[in-house]
Amino acid sequence: MLRPSHAFTTLLALAVPATSFAASSPQSFKGEYTVSFLGLSIAKSTFSSRYENGVYSIDGSVSAAGLAKLFDDTRGTISSRGTISGQKMVPQAFRADYTSGKKASLVDIRFGNGDVTSTKVVPAPEKRDPKSWVPLGAGDLKSVLDPMAATVIYADSLDKVCGRTVKFYDGEMRANLALTYASKGSISVPGYKGDTVTCRMNFEPVAGYRKGRKALEFLKNRSRMMVTFARLGKSSVYAPIHATVGTQIGPLTISARRFEAVD
Repeated sequence: MLRPSHAFTTLLALAVPATSFAASSPQSFKGEYTVSFLGLSIAKSTFSSRYENGVYSIDGSVSAAGLAKLFDDTRGTISSRGTISGQKMVPQAFRADYTSGKKASLVDIRFGNGDVTSTKVVPAPEKRDPKSWVPLGAGDLKSVLDPMAATVIYADSLDKVCGRTVKFYDGEMRANLALTYASKGSISVPGYKGDTVTCRMNFEPVAGYRKGRKALEFLKNRSRMMVTFARLGKSSVYAPIHATVGTQIGPLTISARRFEAVD
């Protein structure tokens, strides 16, 4: 199994995409997502985001739903703050607070010029075995994105959304997400109707993880991960509107129930 902070922040990053608009006037967005496993709803999420004067802010929430509530009543909130420089997200702060039953946890990451300056994880990680642990190197936390900012793609067109590698850090693990083109299509959900592009996503752990962990090995070598991006209005910003992630016990699907701009 993945450490809870890994699973929660990664799931929330996909289920609550950061949606910021590169425009001179303030722009806001809101969305609702459903996370399902083998066709059964297991989580729901909402988000709101705002872009103004080169600064972005995103706030989201997620909670267990359906049968999942009987086994693991997890719920939490997430926030990401930062600036946009050219076509690049530059995070300043990321925080995820969540509870599973009566156990409370948090991940708090601070940045300076896009580099990680501090990390706080509660409960603190257990002592690592140096023989099996891949430690973070001096350069691993430079020019990285938090799990939320990592979901945003700036591109001139649908054709240029894929074909890139995203570097992200979740508070413990540094990993790369390589996006390669898969297909084009269209989608219609409340608040949005238009063209989409689907990228295949390959996961590569870089540091901050235990060697031989079965869940990570599966994600790296066997999982089929597909992410569909939609354009936000007339901007050059693309955000996930649908995603599927293969796991050891079956596919996980994240679908937008609402995806819209608000005044």
